Amino acid sequence: MKIGVFVCLCGSNIAATVDTERVAEIARSYPDVVFSKAEMYACSEPGQEAIREAIVEKGLEGVVVASCSPRMHETTFRRAVERAGVNRYMFEMANIREHVSWVSLDREVNTRKAAELVRAAVEKLRLNRHLTPSKFEINKRVMVIGGGVAGIQAALDMADGGLKVVMVEREPSVGGKMAKLDKTFPTVDCSACILGPKMVDLAQHPNITLHAFSEIEDVAGYVGNFAVTVRRKTPYVDWERCTGCGLCMEKCPSRKSPDVFNEGLKPTTSINIPFPQAIPKKATINPDTCIMLTKGKCGSCAKICPTGAVDFEKQDELVTEEVGAIIAATGYDVFDHAKYEEYGGGRIPDVITSMQYERMLNASGPTSGHVKRPSDGKEPKKVVFVQCVGSRDPSKGRPYCSGFCCMYTAKQAILTKDHIPDAEVYTFYIDVRAPSKMYEEFYNRARDEYGVRYLRGRPSRIYQDGDKVVVRSVDTLLQAQVEVEADLVVLAVGGEHSRGASELAEKLRISADQNGFFMESHPKLRPVETNTAGVFLAGACQGLKDIPTAVAQGTAAAAKALVLLSRDMLEADPQVARVNQSRCIGCAKCVGVCPFQAIRMGKDRWGNPKAEVVETMCQGCGVCNVACMDKAIQLDHFTDDQILAEVNALCREWT
Repeated sequence: MKIGVFVCLCGSNIAATVDTERVAEIARSYPDVVFSKAEMYACSEPGQEAIREAIVEKGLEGVVVASCSPRMHETTFRRAVERAGVNRYMFEMANIREHVSWVSLDREVNTRKAAELVRAAVEKLRLNRHLTPSKFEINKRVMVIGGGVAGIQAALDMADGGLKVVMVEREPSVGGKMAKLDKTFPTVDCSACILGPKMVDLAQHPNITLHAFSEIEDVAGYVGNFAVTVRRKTPYVDWERCTGCGLCMEKCPSRKSPDVFNEGLKPTTSINIPFPQAIPKKATINPDTCIMLTKGKCGSCAKICPTGAVDFEKQDELVTEEVGAIIAATGYDVFDHAKYEEYGGGRIPDVITSMQYERMLNASGPTSGHVKRPSDGKEPKKVVFVQCVGSRDPSKGRPYCSGFCCMYTAKQAILTKDHIPDAEVYTFYIDVRAPSKMYEEFYNRARDEYGVRYLRGRPSRIYQDGDKVVVRSVDTLLQAQVEVEADLVVLAVGGEHSRGASELAEKLRISADQNGFFMESHPKLRPVETNTAGVFLAGACQGLKDIPTAVAQGTAAAAKALVLLSRDMLEADPQVARVNQSRCIGCAKCVGVCPFQAIRMGKDRWGNPKAEVVETMCQGCGVCNVACMDKAIQLDHFTDDQILAEVNALCREWT
């Protein structure tokens, strides 16, 4: 075999701490290496052209590029060698940037380590073999999990692009957090006026099927051919018959059900339509508070319903949807303010969350848009906002910045002054972060035009004193202790991953980061893709973001799905597990550990149980290879012999 080695300088990223010319010189002494060269930017067009020219001129049969992480440019280099006539799997990449130049300043040690990694890559390449992808047909339907603004945008874009879309929403209505908002920053325009038409378009689009009040039960299959089992939870109402007239709500005698949409500010009836613009506008019964379902008597809603839609015997349904791609747009949950005991959250009536305040400001909310103290219903004359509650606080397990709290606090402060012109408004903050278009101007408007008083400092305690709520803090700019007696305190709670996110990640076979948000394949180059082919991310499930960014990411995820399903056939990655039938003893351990359900038990011609790999479902993770005690399963392109060749090469260098 003739092998060529290309060592990338990556400008000063690698060359500053690695002698790349020396690495290239050492590489020439390795077995089967007939050409070695240091290249300024191997991933650039001149760099790729140099690789193609060397392949043609030197007759290279394999190529090693020593540069950055394979996550960055492995696909780029594979295409380059393939254009020159070399099988794409006769290429190896040695990571000498993240693993060498970025972790040490010792040039001599770095140069030696880089040469060792190149040697390991060469030894593996010598055992590589040509692999050829197979092709398979795909299902040109897409599932969107989550009906917030990001999911709605993704669904509409794909449906307009000609794809059939299935949306699954956990709540009785789509809309997500945005449906609860009164106004949006920085334009202070009506949230419902923006979102409402999109919700209607979603409901009326001929290419979209909506499963509201439903959850994902199971996900099987692979890219292009997923089989998703959806549990349609019973609302105890036949939604085919329900017209959303609301008569059942008027007659329901049970009015102790927590109003989730209004953030628990008031109770609601056991049979309920979340809000007037709900899509679908259908009634749902809470089985925990319904007198008929808990005590076996009542049934007022069933008696009054003009279409006979109420059905107390109705059960959950399981529906299987076959799709070619999945977009996760599950959104976020707000931080539980009760975890800040020092702030009195959940104990002091006049200490509320920003989302509760949002519902209070909203004309369709529990107070019809009037700002009132929950304790006595009076109009507050002094309102204090406390930022970073559940954000930038490692002690509460939330070290990250939620990103949108500074701006929605400024918005709510402005709206407070609009509702109560003579009110005093204070905001306690750590830093004000306003990085997007018109955000800094919006913050300045709140401070300068509306007179909102910003005090730099995190409050240490909030407590009740008579009919006032006292906020104790320090102004770090003045280096002075401050206490503000407020009528109402609004905690600007941050966001966190949505409940059930970890379970959904397991079903989708995708990863989550240390904070519970879904992991993208690459933060810069593949921000809406995951490491599971055919599964994409949109909105706050990938990381907290404001409405414009969530909408943009929804469109980006839709574009990726449209590109994926624009073809009639997809290529299956040949880096899959293979079973040596003569060594397999039929123990089925591999079947139990496979996270992709890609292994099943079959029989050989003598009727003995043997493991079989479904190549289109296998993702090449290698778990089966580790679990197989008899080494009957090997992973193409990462066989035991190849891995040991790399280890032996490193050991040989060290000795």
